[in-house]
Parts: sequence; C-alpha cells; structure tokens
Amino acid sequence: MTTAVLPAPAAVLELLKPITWFPPMWAFGCGAVSAGVAVDGRWGLIAAGILLAGPLVCATSQIANDWYDRHVDAINEPGRPIPSGRIPGRWGLWLALVWTGASLGVAALLGPVVFPAAVLGLALAWAYSAPPFRLKRNGWWGNLAVGLSYESLPWFTGAAVLAGAMPSAEIVLVALLYGLGAHGIMTLNDFKAIEGDVRMGVGSLPVRLGVDAAARLACLVMAAAQIAVVVLLGLWDRPLHALIVAVLLAAQGGLMARFLASPRERAVWFSGLGVTLYVLGMLAAAFGLAGLEA
Repeated sequence: MTTAVLPAPAAVLELLKPITWFPPMWAFGCGAVSAGVAVDGRWGLIAAGILLAGPLVCATSQIANDWYDRHVDAINEPGRPIPSGRIPGRWGLWLALVWTGASLGVAALLGPVVFPAAVLGLALAWAYSAPPFRLKRNGWWGNLAVGLSYESLPWFTGAAVLAGAMPSAEIVLVALLYGLGAHGIMTLNDFKAIEGDVRMGVGSLPVRLGVDAAARLACLVMAAAQIAVVVLLGLWDRPLHALIVAVLLAAQGGLMARFLASPRERAVWFSGLGVTLYVLGMLAAAFGLAGLEA
C-alpha cells in the first residue's frame, strides 16, 4: 500500500473549518458598516478584507490549533484530518505556515493600517495553540485572545479598509468592547468539553471556577460589554441604535435566566440563540457608528 504524500483537498478543507469563519467575517462587515463610507468602487478591497478575516487569518488559527493538538486528538478524536493521516507527515505545520504567509501578503496589500492588525491577529492565533504560550490552556487568556481575534481586530480591519485610514476612537472602543464580550461567548463553548479538559489539564473557566460560577461570569461579561455599548451610543446621540442594542440585550437576559438554571445542559442552546442576538446588536451598533462618521 502506498502512503499518500500530498493531503487530499477535502481533508485540507476540513482542516480549515469554514464554519468557524463566520464570526470574524461578520465582525469585518460590521466594521465596514461602521466606517460610514460609501462602498463605490471598493468591492475588491471588501472582498480582500473578508478573505483575510475568514479564509486566511481564522483558517490559520484552525490549522495551527489542530497541528499542536494532534497528539490529544489522536486519543479523543482520531478521525480528524491530522491524526487520521489524511493530512500526512508535517503537512499540518506547512499548511499553517503557508496560510500565515498568505495572510500577511493580503494584509500588506490592504495598507499600513491593516497590516499591523493582521500581524497581531496571527500572533494571537499562534500563541493560542503553540508552545510556549498555549493560551488555550488558560481560560482567562485563551478566551481573551479569541475574542479579540474574532471580533475586535476584524471590526477594526473592516473600518480601516473602507475608510482607508485609522478608524476613529469611537469605532475602536466599540470594537474592543464586543471583543471583550466575546470572552463570555468563548466560555460557553467550554461547557461541552469539561471532562476532556480535566483529563488533559486544560484550565478552561468551567474547570477553574466550576460550572455555575463560569456560567454566571459568561453572562456577566457578555452583558457588561453590551451595556457599555448602549451607554456610549446614548452619549453619542444615537438613541435609536442604543435602544435596539438594549432590546436585544433584554431578550438575551431572558435566555440567560434559563441557561443559568441548567448551564451544562443549555450551553449549546444559549450559544445558538443568545449569541445570535449578540451579533445582531453588533450590526445595530455599527449602523449607529456610521451615523457618527458620516
């Protein structure tokens, strides 16, 4: 039997995990909206920015994560592309490096404001998975890295691409708040892997704090970020947009109450419904910022 030298395209696509690209691509779109600039002939730049946010930077993080988790996955999820051998040899590492280079190349084409943001996003992506940092082993730092990479930096990038300049302080602040709020969203994702995290020594927040405390913290972090956005939109004379975010947050509050009553059983349920309302609030806030920038 001949061992495959090159990975199959289907295995590479599975390794890239396209389903994970949505959050940064959505955040990029919110950033583009928040710039308050007419699109005109910028469709090529927008397409390049979406490519950078999702299929490049986010995909790089997914490849790197699978490469450095390959020994654990060989035990827990042997069917994944790398431990199964469908991505043979050191191709996982080479692909991560190639995607990093491609990300930097596209970021450089998008200008001097976007490039440093992409460098920071890639640095966080590698630090999340790779030693010596392995931020994913600490729920505090790992969740923060993902929140900033998936929400704040793509939002900043979208605004910078459309404006062709450094985004305003208001845009940067709102982007940062939504990235910090995503720390809570990442905590929700940890509830489904508590037993495995305990066995592998991963210090997710449900492991570190306990299920109930971690659930309360996730809700508090998500809500606090949105409350801050509501207050800021009100101060910036965007009352309608502040009201929309507030209503969406109130709806999340009802879902949070049910989630907190049974965190482990309802974490996935709340992720599906509550996070949808969270990201809709992001878009409402983006339109509010667009009015400031216009």
